[in-house]
Amino acid sequence: MSVSLAPDLDAALLRIAHAIDPTSSVPVSVQLRGALEYGIAAGDIPPGSRLPSVRKLAATLGLSPVTVSNVFASLQERGQIEGRIGSGTFVTDRGVPCAMRTRQLAALERQIASIVAAGRDLGLSAQDIAFRVTMAASATPRPLRIVVLGTFSDATLAYAEDLTPYLSPDDIVLPWTTDRREDLPARVDLVVSPRTLATQAAALFPGIPQVSMILIPNEATRVALAGIRPDARVLLVSYFDDFLSVLKAGVARFAPHLGRVTAVARTAEDLDRLLQDCDVLIHATGADYLATQLGSSQTVIEYRHTPDSHAVQTQLLPALDTLRAAGDIKGETP
Repeated sequence: MSVSLAPDLDAALLRIAHAIDPTSSVPVSVQLRGALEYGIAAGDIPPGSRLPSVRKLAATLGLSPVTVSNVFASLQERGQIEGRIGSGTFVTDRGVPCAMRTRQLAALERQIASIVAAGRDLGLSAQDIAFRVTMAASATPRPLRIVVLGTFSDATLAYAEDLTPYLSPDDIVLPWTTDRREDLPARVDLVVSPRTLATQAAALFPGIPQVSMILIPNEATRVALAGIRPDARVLLVSYFDDFLSVLKAGVARFAPHLGRVTAVARTAEDLDRLLQDCDVLIHATGADYLATQLGSSQTVIEYRHTPDSHAVQTQLLPALDTLRAAGDIKGETP
């Protein structure tokens, strides 16, 4: 696809432009929606950033403004972007949400005021109250029950394992997939999900604090991509149609040395032939069954993600600290 890009176009949008394939069996609207949604989920398109106008993005990508407008409407419905009258369209900031954090801090202030009032009723001085609060804060933090939400069981379990080193040994981590609609846990303190599943997480666990994580290709994936020989015939297979352009852009980013790359959805009519002809199969999570159709001389790489460590430090850990502090002041037990 040949495009002419404005000099100030974000690098992520540049990758999207090159990844969209109008000859693919996957509609360009689906490719664009997936590319933008997963670009936001991976942090390539930063929270709070302003997107190009519908007409500008349509001209950049060589698409109809109606197509781009419909994609924007779909992403806005999913809560990924938001329109601001007179300002434009912006990526929704799903870090530790400012509004949620403000409410939590306000609740904390009310709880502290209640403690101070109770202490004074008992004749305690301000120093006595402060000493008792300090001693309580030094106690062992209460365990938290954390749901890690994903689409596929294996990948969700891997996300949970990747997050475990950041948690207290007493915390309970529950890997959960979006298709499990029954027997939801009796108590959940926090739901952690990829940004692409934020809406589903809120529907499954209404009223529960939520952190939507940025995901990046894990180290094993990046190392495997870098090790592919430049002349290899590489086949990319996406499990979901809307992930195809993302998979293609990601491989181009982490393996720019590859020159013979074909990207198709798992429903492509000529998939069997392409599997036979490739040297390397790179498949999205969920399409691992395709490996059984390859010979011993062919290489298989799963394109798997992991929570971004920076996002863990700046989003997840502050949310956990807030929950622990609130629980300690209320005197809750697991």
